Amino acid sequence: MTLTGRTRRYALALIFACTAARAQDVILVVNKSVSISAINSAEVRDLFTGVRSRFSDGSRAVPVILKGGPAHEVFLRNYVGDNPDEFRVRWRKAVFTGQGSMLKELNSESALQDYIAATPGAIGYVSRVTAGDSVKVLTVRKGSR
Repeated sequence: MTLTGRTRRYALALIFACTAARAQDVILVVNKSVSISAINSAEVRDLFTGVRSRFSDGSRAVPVILKGGPAHEVFLRNYVGDNPDEFRVRWRKAVFTGQGSMLKELNSESALQDYIAATPGAIGYVSRVTAGDSVKVLTVRKGSR
């Protein structure tokens, strides 16, 4: 069976559309010791902007981020409302004024997952979680508290 030019273009467009749609999603993951299984988007923003340092159950949260890349940009846009430069400026200002410490930044999603697995209270994001990972996936509810 051979593909005609039109069918081939359609197939490529479909593959591109599926890939682009998948790139728009990130998965929030936490250390398995975290007792919550769901979080709302306002709480995520508050944790990653330094407004709060605890999960809704009162346990300590340790947010970690990627140094860059598509998953980092999607996370910032969808959950924090910043682009990477705005986010960096926000944290530098907090550090300079003594109101916070820079978040732990990791170079890869696998390093981020390893750190989260080893750090009680850690929370971060990845583009995908593979079977057998030692992190827990959080359900994110849209909206505020």
